[in-house]
Amino acid sequence: MSLSTNDMIYIEQRVANEKKSAGAAYLLWFFLGFVSAHRFYLGKWGTAILQIISYFFLIGFVWWFLDFFLIPSIIEDDLDDKRARLGSYLSHRDYAW
Repeated sequence: MSLSTNDMIYIEQRVANEKKSAGAAYLLWFFLGFVSAHRFYLGKWGTAILQIISYFFLIGFVWWFLDFFLIPSIIEDDLDDKRARLGSYLSHRDYAW
């Protein structure tokens, strides 16, 4: 079953409301990057912990620098996941009136 226009509008409104702020992510990256606060904020708990552990081997600092370029794609991936999850939910719901 395909989604109606109202369903698609609903999905986009929910996704827009739940979008993470790139500005906040960059501020966390700059000021609290050594504790991977930006990755925790973006919901990447597993890689945040790995990044903290990797600081002991100096690899974490390279990873921290690369995150400057990865933050926008992490946010977009999160939005795509939310769209897919909401679309799946709305397309499989019961229309029993």
